[in-house]
Amino acid sequence: QLQLSEAGGDLVQNGGSLRLSCTASELTSASVSSFDYYAIAWFRQAPGKEREGISCISSSADDTRYADSVKGRFTVSRDAAKKTVYLEMNTLKPEDTAVYYCGARFSRIFVKSRCLMEGEYVFWGRGTQVTVSS
Repeated sequence: QLQLSEAGGDLVQNGGSLRLSCTASELTSASVSSFDYYAIAWFRQAPGKEREGISCISSSADDTRYADSVKGRFTVSRDAAKKTVYLEMNTLKPEDTAVYYCGARFSRIFVKSRCLMEGEYVFWGRGTQVTVSS
């Protein structure tokens, strides 16, 4: 069983920056449960809107994808030793205001075309609130 915990959300001014983290915990010792085998994605959900996939990173960290809405402003990375995936967010805009979630799926094969689809992910964190003031 994989548990995810997001952190780093805050209130920030228009044009500001934040770094979110998604940390895995309570993994078993079995190799199949190693965090290194999980692809991770970031999603966000604004009030009254559907959850939107914004970034994903392969289990080996050699491939990433971004939604057009954040491309060039957000950067995803992962630290295997810390079992953590980061989302560096720059040039934040009021429309980035949302609850940000990370999702994980066991995946040795990274299907980039599907990695921003909510249904691809089995494990989810509880989210962290990001609010960008205008």
